[in-house]
Amino acid sequence: MHDQAFRAAAAALIVLAGLGTVQAQQVVRIGHAGPTTGPIAHLGKDSENGARLAIDALNAKGVVIGGQPVRFALQAEDDGADPRQGASVAQKLVDAKVNGVVGHFNSGVSIPAARIYANAGIAQVSPAATSPKYTQQGLPTTFRVVANDVQIGRALARHAAQQLHARRIAVIDDRTAYGQGLADEFTKAIRTHPGISVVSQQYTTDRATDFSAILTAIKATAPQVIFYGGMDAVAGPLLRQMRQLGIDATLVGGGGICNDALPGLAGGSIADDRVVCALPGGVEPDRAADLDAFKRAYRKQFGTDVLWVAAYAHDAVMVLVDAMQRAGTTAPDKYLPALARSRYQGSTGLLAFDEHGDLRDAAVTLYVFRGGARNQIGIIR
Repeated sequence: MHDQAFRAAAAALIVLAGLGTVQAQQVVRIGHAGPTTGPIAHLGKDSENGARLAIDALNAKGVVIGGQPVRFALQAEDDGADPRQGASVAQKLVDAKVNGVVGHFNSGVSIPAARIYANAGIAQVSPAATSPKYTQQGLPTTFRVVANDVQIGRALARHAAQQLHARRIAVIDDRTAYGQGLADEFTKAIRTHPGISVVSQQYTTDRATDFSAILTAIKATAPQVIFYGGMDAVAGPLLRQMRQLGIDATLVGGGGICNDALPGLAGGSIADDRVVCALPGGVEPDRAADLDAFKRAYRKQFGTDVLWVAAYAHDAVMVLVDAMQRAGTTAPDKYLPALARSRYQGSTGLLAFDEHGDLRDAAVTLYVFRGGARNQIGIIR
């Protein structure tokens, strides 16, 4: 009996010691905001999954910040790709006292949300918002880990002029901060190439399904390239209706259309080499092993392939935590200076920010669709 009582007491002490260790761990909450319902929910979920993979990896490794063990928790919120809903989500994350935010996905949501985070002094790292306006607000809490629309527009304009040899180009945008902003930057850049005319400029919305009127107007101008500023949920039906009307122009667009969901959304209307797109990021061959390892881990955990933004959301979490570790604190006002000075080697490349929170030496990767899938053309910096 004495031995049994001793063993029971010892076991109880071990349990209590274990509880004490758990209680000593600080919980660090990372917010994630993106559209996980609506037409581009697949992209928002891709981003959320990337952030979740980072959180799980950090917890599995065990992280100490300022001499104290910490456990990370992801608070994921759906902003519906809507600026008003995004503002509510931002305030919810602020009220929850998160230690940092990864998001939002859309530029039109990220821009107004940025001021809410800035007023609370909470770092925001977007894995996808490309509008220059996002970082032009002069907010010390605002960062992104992808290229911006100026860089993307220039890269696509150069490709349209020099590789596609286009001389007549039509432009469509969805009037969102992202779509309009990217179309404006492309148009500005294409006009620097001599001998090229923008023969038609048309507008739609991010919820449109019928493009007969604008496509009929465009067809009359006989363009060789149609640039679309917007997301894949609209680009797919747009492509289908282009082909139905006999418009054989090459469709060119940015990261919003540049994923393997596009062929399905287009209903098999993508002919080889007739859709060119650019992602606001890229990894040279000597760093490809890290990105490939991330993609394998993603497929193992979620049973599906990365669309594109997941790796950037993953690195956004990691660069936040790296700044906390270097600063020795999880308090946003204390680690923000360290975040601004980051030189973090992530799976998507080196993350270092300029004075605006933009990525230094950002890459743009060009793709062409062939055989129903994206094929990389090259990386431009």
